Amino acid sequence: MLNELLAGLLAAVAYGVIGVAMMALGYVLVDLATPGKLRDLIWVNRNPNAALLLVSGLIGVGIILTTAIMASANDLLLGLVGTVAYGLLGMVLMSLSFLLIDAITPGKLGDELASPNMHPATWVSAAAHVVIAVLMAASIY
Repeated sequence: MLNELLAGLLAAVAYGVIGVAMMALGYVLVDLATPGKLRDLIWVNRNPNAALLLVSGLIGVGIILTTAIMASANDLLLGLVGTVAYGLLGMVLMSLSFLLIDAITPGKLGDELASPNMHPATWVSAAAHVVIAVLMAASIY
């Protein structure tokens, strides 16, 4: 029983490290999409557009990682590799959705994200992130 508990704790630590790394990478991707420093936009300027885009990306990554972990409960190594692979794919698809929305709409989405006024395009991009995450989660099963 103690061995099972230790194995479970080790798995939780491993998945937790992957989760933190994936969220950090997601933060970097959103930072690249927005003009200026994301940390300043959110924490200094209290920019709702940048915050919403970051939140939607983090929620999306969380949905994908949680599903990947649940789908691989019996094989830790395969589960860790799958979690990283699905997480990276999800972030690539979310980034592509951002670029696609930017390409088919007038103006630059990145500039709107830096605007202090809430812009509807931010909601569209945020929704795309969550939809992509849910679709990925469904495809994992």
